[in-house]
Amino acid sequence: FYKIQLESALMPYVVPKGFIAIDGTSLTVCEVDMAANTFTFMLVEYTQKKIIVPAKLKGDKVNIEVDVLGKYSHTAVQAFTQRIEAL
Repeated sequence: FYKIQLESALMPYVVPKGFIAIDGTSLTVCEVDMAANTFTFMLVEYTQKKIIVPAKLKGDKVNIEVDVLGKYSHTAVQAFTQRIEAL
């Protein structure tokens, strides 16, 4: 497993079995730890040989793109919650 720590503002968009892109490579999220602001993912051997992520060292910066469906879901829940609270 590889573990990535994110800024807390991005964590609501990271869900187990959801997708996330790291340095341009789309990956499936395995586990999410909201308290630690971390998530894990796995790479099969073939993928490890074809992408740059395995060459990164602990502490290196990476480009993160969260799953667009996670963004849409988060926005929809917020809108729904606001409507319910307004009642």
